[in-house]
Amino acid sequence: MIAPGTPAPDFALPDQAGDEVTLRSLRGETVVLAFYPLDFSPVCSDQLNVYQEVVPELEARGARMFGVSVDSGFAHKAFRRELGISIPLLADFHPKGEVARGFGVYNEERGVARRALVVIDPEGIVRFAYVSPSPLEIPGANLIFDALEELAVV
Repeated sequence: MIAPGTPAPDFALPDQAGDEVTLRSLRGETVVLAFYPLDFSPVCSDQLNVYQEVVPELEARGARMFGVSVDSGFAHKAFRRELGISIPLLADFHPKGEVARGFGVYNEERGVARRALVVIDPEGIVRFAYVSPSPLEIPGANLIFDALEELAVV
């Protein structure tokens, strides 16, 4: 997993609408990347629903959250609609898992991203990184808020 203090690897991924999102374009903002294995799985649905509940508080603290999985933008669009969430979902679809690999959270055995959180500061430096020890464990929103508190102190 990528270590805090490391420059975050730049990426260019399509979101659920097919619009390209780059880390470079998000400079000046605090970015939270929530990696998850697959759209439409029960635990992933729960994970994104938990994060959706705290989106207003994240935004109030100046942070933008993005979900990242190896699914296509088409699957992401349907998944967002099914869940009724506003979190943009980025398609790490082709080359499959390239961004997850860059952040050190790709599970080669299963061909999906591990369940992980990464907080990137406005200068593009990773300030927090966490990967769940089990695919069934959802990283709690408290981890994000703790990381944002630490970032505010720095």
